[in-house]
Amino acid sequence: MSINTPIYMDYHATTPVDPRVLDEMLPYFNKDFGNAASTDHIYGSHALEAVGKGRKQIASAINAKPEEIIFTSGATESDNLALLGVAEQNADKGNHIITCVTEHKAVLDSCKRLEKLGKSVTYLPVDKYGMVDPIAVEDAITDKTILISIMAANNEIGTIAPISEIGKIAREHGVLFHTDAAQAAGHIPIDVEAMNIDLMSISAHKIYGPKGIGAIYVRRRNPKAKVAPIIFGGGHERGLRSGTLNVPGIVGFGKALEIAEKEMNEENEQFREWTTKMFNSFTQAFDGVELNGHPDQRLPYNLNVSFKGIESKALIHLLQSDIAISAGSACTTAIVEPSHVLLALGVSEERAHSSVRFGLGRFNTDEEIEYAIKRVVGAVDRLKSLS
Repeated sequence: MSINTPIYMDYHATTPVDPRVLDEMLPYFNKDFGNAASTDHIYGSHALEAVGKGRKQIASAINAKPEEIIFTSGATESDNLALLGVAEQNADKGNHIITCVTEHKAVLDSCKRLEKLGKSVTYLPVDKYGMVDPIAVEDAITDKTILISIMAANNEIGTIAPISEIGKIAREHGVLFHTDAAQAAGHIPIDVEAMNIDLMSISAHKIYGPKGIGAIYVRRRNPKAKVAPIIFGGGHERGLRSGTLNVPGIVGFGKALEIAEKEMNEENEQFREWTTKMFNSFTQAFDGVELNGHPDQRLPYNLNVSFKGIESKALIHLLQSDIAISAGSACTTAIVEPSHVLLALGVSEERAHSSVRFGLGRFNTDEEIEYAIKRVVGAVDRLKSLS
């Protein structure tokens, strides 16, 4: 078979911009290039209209109101705003935050910062599948708890958290609930009303939109999520995030999420077929192949697998001219230490160091999956023979 290499299988890290998204964005770079805050003339008015459309598209996809969508530079900034902003604005109510040990570093590092500022943080454990227990969340709540932050779906192992249950618990106890949904929005159904989500971080480049644009959903009523800004200068985005709006990015973000919502079910069916085929092929070829993450409650496009006796970095290096895969989060690839997510599952350091993550996506093909299986099996076989 004729295959164009390298094949991209790291869709968790980022996604290529969908051509339909790019087409929507292009006029806002050189034709309708106005500043959305400069509405004294038609250029600014056109830009503001485009921003409004994008805001509506994003709100519609998650069952929010347009005014509850605040644009940021990405999910990392949104996570920082959620944690730091809630902690500051609600300091008179309490100083306790609940999160989980497998969260993205944007949440964990924000929590570490808050601890240095005198806040109290509870880091909940997970089971062997990376699932946090809603009962443990409830048990951790105190009269000082102001925020619960649990990610919707893990970026390394794909485990989908019981967000609806946690949201219900938070609401019953009068505690704000934030979720990092960067890997979930546009890939699995998210309804902020049904799930009792008060704040949610999302990012365009995880759903075939452009880099450098994200958003935070901030509930405005029942209850109102009160958040202090962490970026100042002009009072943009209802005073929560100052700075000139990235109009082309917002246009692309809205279009990308609109497409993702329409095509989600069909894509997920294909992704499940591919990841199942890959895992079955690996287990048939070798002993000691293990799945990391939940066997069922997982992102359809995620496959995180351990090859016993193989160093993941050696495997990735051997495949890098043909297949782009990773050992874990794109935010920690420079770190030699084993993944904090995998260690939280209770696996050995050896297994953690032998794990690789395949992230499949919209532009993969059946032929690429077949080719990848053969190349991975061949590479693992070679490494085993060398060891």
